[in-house]
Amino acid sequence: MNRKVRIIQIGYGKMGRRIVSYMMESGAEVIGVFDTDPLKTGTIVPQYDGELLIDPIEKLEEKLKRLRPDCAIVATKSLMRDVRETILTCVKYGVSVVTTCDEALYPWTSSPAITKEIDLAAKAHACTVSSSGFPDLAYCSMIAATCGAAHRITAITGQASYNVDDYGIALAKHHGVGLSVEEFEQEIGFQNHITDVEQRRLINKGEFTPIPMWNANCWLCAKLGLTIISHRQINLPIIARKDVYSSTMGRIIKKGETLGMSAKAIAETKEGIRLETESIGKVYEIGEEDTNDWMIHGDPDIKVSNIDIHNEEMICSLVVSRIVDTLNGPFGFVTSDHFPPATFLLNPINTYIKNMD
Repeated sequence: MNRKVRIIQIGYGKMGRRIVSYMMESGAEVIGVFDTDPLKTGTIVPQYDGELLIDPIEKLEEKLKRLRPDCAIVATKSLMRDVRETILTCVKYGVSVVTTCDEALYPWTSSPAITKEIDLAAKAHACTVSSSGFPDLAYCSMIAATCGAAHRITAITGQASYNVDDYGIALAKHHGVGLSVEEFEQEIGFQNHITDVEQRRLINKGEFTPIPMWNANCWLCAKLGLTIISHRQINLPIIARKDVYSSTMGRIIKKGETLGMSAKAIAETKEGIRLETESIGKVYEIGEEDTNDWMIHGDPDIKVSNIDIHNEEMICSLVVSRIVDTLNGPFGFVTSDHFPPATFLLNPINTYIKNMD
């Protein structure tokens, strides 16, 4: 590609600010930034060499018509039903999308109707939608690659932790931060008790709320050629043992309230390989750090471990790298199991893009 990649950023929170900085440093031309927060709109994007104002989200469609970007980064919320309208608006104007939406990692099994709708729209308007919000390297492609060193696999287990204060308010609320135990059960924990039939009904209606590891399990199974025959999730609150301040919530989480949750997804496959994965998202106390530990059980047993993995920075880097795969990819909703591992951008990002002028 002989010109700079033209990109807009939708969502200018903690993640969005870092993504914009990384895109500029990678040689992309950021031509628009949008947010819903009236305290941000109308202000200048500080990283920009010039004057670029943050627009209200209501101006998105108008600016899409006029600016005609190559790609949009949607860094707003964690569920497909919450980003659906924004993604479809971009796709309507032939703009490809990379989203940080956790569920978009592999949404075909949790929000199939919405995913199919976006897939058909993207194909009709000759563009591509993909994601890298729940980091597909640490929880997906790195694990799938490691499986290639095993002769036989009986199970894959994994546990990852991250500080919800590194992300936005949407993720914190999705993890139940600040709720009482009773409120957590009513809003989140009730899903632990639903039957398979009820789970399927919610999925078909677009009302199922998957935890991130649910979609990671499905990504891994798709990549490894496994067929899921049973999949369930368990969400448990992590209760504060003392008062802890949350910068994202802007208040102290009091002793006895929820700091976040432990979310476990358990998948049984037709091939006999069991996946049991857990994500621990909470407001960190002093001294806690991100972790990522996996075990491939079989012949041989293989352990993969990352200490202090810096999830926030890694996610933002992956989002920028996945712009390349998205703009080079086939049209439609393309999950990253169809892509190679993300490319390190040694050179300006436009030099890696082959399918555009």
